[in-house]
Amino acid sequence: MKARWSLCSALLLAGAVAWGCSGDDPATGSGGAGASSAAGGFGGSGATAGAGGATGGGGGNAGATGGAGGSTGGSGGNTHGLGGSGGSTGGAGGSSASLPDVGGCTVFTADDEWNRDISQDAVDTTWTQNLMDLVGAVQLHPDFGNWGSEQYGIPINVVPQNQAPLPVAFDWSASESDPGPYPFPPPGQALIEGGTATDCNGDCHLIAVQQGACMLYEGYACSYTDQWHCGSGAKWDLTKNSYGQRPDGWTSADAAGLPIMPGLLRYDEVASGAVHHAVRFTTHCTRSKYVKPATHFAVPGGCSDSPTDPPMGLRVRLKQGFDISGFGATAQVILTALQHYGMILADNGSDFYFQGEANAAWNSDLDELKAVPANAFEVIAVPPLQP
Repeated sequence: MKARWSLCSALLLAGAVAWGCSGDDPATGSGGAGASSAAGGFGGSGATAGAGGATGGGGGNAGATGGAGGSTGGSGGNTHGLGGSGGSTGGAGGSSASLPDVGGCTVFTADDEWNRDISQDAVDTTWTQNLMDLVGAVQLHPDFGNWGSEQYGIPINVVPQNQAPLPVAFDWSASESDPGPYPFPPPGQALIEGGTATDCNGDCHLIAVQQGACMLYEGYACSYTDQWHCGSGAKWDLTKNSYGQRPDGWTSADAAGLPIMPGLLRYDEVASGAVHHAVRFTTHCTRSKYVKPATHFAVPGGCSDSPTDPPMGLRVRLKQGFDISGFGATAQVILTALQHYGMILADNGSDFYFQGEANAAWNSDLDELKAVPANAFEVIAVPPLQP
């Protein structure tokens, strides 16, 4: 995301009326860039599970250059190689719905909305039509990848349990931020969206997963001067359901009050052959309502706060009848996830842009996803509007 997001998103996170802006894509003119590097395709690590059991077992077979894989929990081999052929779908006994894992921590509980399979949920035809009327004839767009030497996406810092906590000042939404200190990396080591701790453009999200404690810390509009400064911040216990950990009406590092990290596509999980969680996405307008699992609304400037505009937290799913067989292996993994787990509306930005981690290994395979039209998606049954 580009620099124009900073002030805009500050106002949105405060619940104010602000211009609903989107970043500049060097390839298309709006939003984040799709990947365009010349790296080869994914090597085939074991897709979803190895020999399983109550605590899981070894991962599936790794790809030709990926090396031996396997993470705890039977979630499949995590090592991967570039240029290999697709991996196997796993051994006997493993679950096909392994919980996402980051830094040795499962990402929330099996019943968390981020991890819930919605492939059998009812469709809301009225909200589907409202959403299509808003976005028009747009295509799906990966808001992450690589453009020349630039990496796009939101990086995830994994820090050890003994990472020294650092003070954080929340300059914009202190009353709705979880107070510090946070175990953010020192400024010279921190990976931050849009640049560095001392020179950052855009939303400047800073995300840290603390191993052992399995806590998630997120900041928005973060920079380092005399100490860490962020516009807002939030923390979550990854061992619990995310919903209800923070008050309704509060923002987070995201306009919808949601955690960001669980909605990011990660290279290792896509390379493993299966993604088992929903993905965050944006639209240019939202209304002054939200639905579970969101806890906060935003109405960008230029938007009418129409009752037909979507609320934060709205969830869409790629239609089961959409044919993904003509897509490459990488795109098929992502599209299959969108059929089973869908996307959750989490922020304002370019319509149907969805987010992933910043990772140098993403390649031009992602570009295939730009051929998927927005009208290939449908809105699932909408929870009650709040407030």
